[in-house]
Amino acid sequence: MRPKLVVFRSNKYLYGQVNAAGKTVAAVAKQTDPAVAGRQLAQLAKKAKVTAVTFDRNGYKYHGNVKKFADGAREGGLEF
Repeated sequence: MRPKLVVFRSNKYLYGQVNAAGKTVAAVAKQTDPAVAGRQLAQLAKKAKVTAVTFDRNGYKYHGNVKKFADGAREGGLEF
């Protein structure tokens, strides 16, 4: 089973984490630029030897900051 990339957004910040086998292997918190957050999370996940994930948008529509976050994670090297 693939690890899961979960995104959460508040009114001001964006959070993301990669969960594998019930444990968090990489996380970014309180980021105002979603593309940067996605790239940072991808780098942390690659250090933990995770290259392919399942994207969980947590019920949010796939546009705006959620899409920018996903695009940043793809640019960073994650596959989903």
